[in-house]
Amino acid sequence: MAQPYMRVENLVKKFGPFSALRGVSLEVYPGEVHALLGDNGAGKSTLIKILAGVHAPTSGQIFVEGKPVVFRSPRDATAAGIGTVYQDLALNQLMSVTRNFFMGREIKGPLGTLKMNEMDKIAHDEMLKIGIDISDPQQAVGTMSGGQRQTLAIARAIYFGAKVLILDEPTSALGQKQQMEVLRTIKRVQSRGDIAIIFITHNEIHSKLIADRFTFLSLGEVIGKGTREELAGDDIRRLMAGGAEIEDLAAMLENV
Repeated sequence: MAQPYMRVENLVKKFGPFSALRGVSLEVYPGEVHALLGDNGAGKSTLIKILAGVHAPTSGQIFVEGKPVVFRSPRDATAAGIGTVYQDLALNQLMSVTRNFFMGREIKGPLGTLKMNEMDKIAHDEMLKIGIDISDPQQAVGTMSGGQRQTLAIARAIYFGAKVLILDEPTSALGQKQQMEVLRTIKRVQSRGDIAIIFITHNEIHSKLIADRFTFLSLGEVIGKGTREELAGDDIRRLMAGGAEIEDLAAMLENV
């Protein structure tokens, strides 16, 4: 069996007397989508902020490629191959696709001038690899659809070395068609086989459509986990999404 790229053991996070996480453990494997499910207040946001280096755990341990790591900042997590795409995407809608793709990491010539043609090509090609063909990388991000903006943020994280891609509720603010676009992008990334994806969601249908492994959180604790095969049947119940049946959504996913 493949070894997990990241393993989390007994993470606890306390904010004063309040325990946001109470001994959370999980493993994420290359080439898999790991759905992290739970209602608001379950501890999902706290967990991903620890994995992204924003918060330090009160106790517990994170292992990357079998070695214990300590993230003192988001820079440490990024250096370890952890890429996080938050709900707000950290994109400037007035700037171009290319400038957003390379924000803070621009390619410059000997005199400090930006190599725009080179950056345009990279931004275009990296987005195309995961299914979005942007005809003009100089277009403003604000003119793109929500699904395209998600793809931009995902492509950027991968290009700059993410081996664990953490996606924070990537479909929550989108219409149904754009949700399917994002899910299809996630499947394309998964098909590479070398990236582990943590898919944070409270939408059980979306997780059932694309996830290989599941962890359920409630009030900071893991209340269930397993692979798709282990959780077959009634363990993952069908939820309504705009009145659509899961079979209809699966067909849409195939045709995006």
